[in-house]
Amino acid sequence: MGKAKKPQILLTNDDGIRSDGLWAAAEALSGLGFVTVAAPRDQHSGAGRSMPQASDGRLREEEVTIHGVTWKVYAVGGSPAQTVQHGILELMEEPPDLVVAGINRGENLTVSITISGTVGAALEGAAFGIPSMAVSLEMPKEHQLADASADFSAAAHYTAHFGQILLEGETFPDVNVLKIDVPSGATSETPWRLTRLSRSQYYVPLSPVREHLDEEVRVDFEIRFDEKLLEPDSDVYAVRVAKEISVTPLSLDMTARVDFGELESRLRAYD
Repeated sequence: MGKAKKPQILLTNDDGIRSDGLWAAAEALSGLGFVTVAAPRDQHSGAGRSMPQASDGRLREEEVTIHGVTWKVYAVGGSPAQTVQHGILELMEEPPDLVVAGINRGENLTVSITISGTVGAALEGAAFGIPSMAVSLEMPKEHQLADASADFSAAAHYTAHFGQILLEGETFPDVNVLKIDVPSGATSETPWRLTRLSRSQYYVPLSPVREHLDEEVRVDFEIRFDEKLLEPDSDVYAVRVAKEISVTPLSLDMTARVDFGELESRLRAYD
């Protein structure tokens, strides 16, 4: 009898092909199956699920050595979501059994996840009908785009933990992506909890400071929240207050969960 086929995993991120979080995830997932690593050539944080027309789509094969092990990887000239498309349609002989995005440098919380390239990549995998995960590690804002060292061990542990569950074929009604956020300082013993997206403010845009309208100035943000206003079952509460791993089930169906009869009645009152 032949050996059982090894599960195929597509791993990507939005921090770029050289991100330390990407390689922490690659090592963790390598124990579950064969990992194809394809990530944006450049930093793409905040890209969401975008498909920029300006992307060149170039695929560059590279080698990266991590802890003495050399990996063949692909740097993609495109957004995280476009990278998933190239991975599934071109780089893998058959569709993967699992798509993983991460481990992201910085948490992805609240309804602002539509901005996240990490979540966008996972949603793109889910759109192909493939079980998908987006994994992020909480860290100070000033470290998220920098080379500051970070301990990804707990996030890597939970990447493998939930990856194994999805590879075993578990399906859940109306769940297309598992969004996993790990608090800084967590360990493999830190408990996890199911959460909802918080509707409270967290990533707060800051008004640009400029002297002339044609200056090159970006809208920056700061992280801010009021613990008293947080929903106890939310992702922000789990990560920032309870210091537990947040596991948020996401659906591709963004239709409002509303009584259609009541809504239609109210809308037709204006006909």
